[in-house]
Amino acid sequence: MKREERRQEIINLLVENRAVDLDDLAERFAVSKMTIHRDLDDLEAAGVLRKVRGGATIDAGTQFESDFRFRQMQDAEVKQAIGRVAIDLVEPGMTVIVNDGSMAAVFGEMLLERRPLTIVTNNAAIMERVKGESGIRLITLGGVYSPKFNAYLGIMTEEALSRLRADIAFVSAPAASGRYAYHMDEDVVRTKRAMMKSSRQTCLLINSRRFGHTALHVLGDLSEFSTIISDKPLPEEALAELVRAGTTIKIAMREEDV
Repeated sequence: MKREERRQEIINLLVENRAVDLDDLAERFAVSKMTIHRDLDDLEAAGVLRKVRGGATIDAGTQFESDFRFRQMQDAEVKQAIGRVAIDLVEPGMTVIVNDGSMAAVFGEMLLERRPLTIVTNNAAIMERVKGESGIRLITLGGVYSPKFNAYLGIMTEEALSRLRADIAFVSAPAASGRYAYHMDEDVVRTKRAMMKSSRQTCLLINSRRFGHTALHVLGDLSEFSTIISDKPLPEEALAELVRAGTTIKIAMREEDV
């Protein structure tokens, strides 16, 4: 098996299992552990995976978020459920900001149900889906394209946002613990915060699996969000303060939970 074929198969295994074991990979491909180490090193450098002791994972760490290609294939039911609750916050005629991320991409397609709308986004998946749709005024945020996040980021993105004002911004986060939401990438944090600043109200879309985890950068205090939508109740330590701050908490029920 050629090197690129082997690395693609490692990616396929990660999609299926979320983690791979170094010894198992060496045995599966009949190569040395050092060869697998090099494969994992190169895939980590490309932002595809995160090396851990004895193998690799695509689960987020304090400085790592898995590639958009992985995330878009995970937790489809959760994303749909959260999106269905979030869409109730949108009315025809609104200007809506939507950030990067696979959950946001699912929600972005749902926005077509609320046209006419103005959609402001740096999410390339949303741009591709809604461009040319009748009743949609699409404002794309320029910047430097990030394949890992499938989004545009950087100074140009932030400058464009500073000159806009939206009715609501939908922001996602890969980690939340205690009072705070977190993200591991500084450029992404800066763009999300610019979106929050440019909108009259903000909504956090977050998978319940993300609670109890931190990342390198604080995205914001949870009380900064007008609404938080997740698929399970929030941890008790965060809930009481959010209620006092006036944040609305909405729980999205998956079909299997109904």
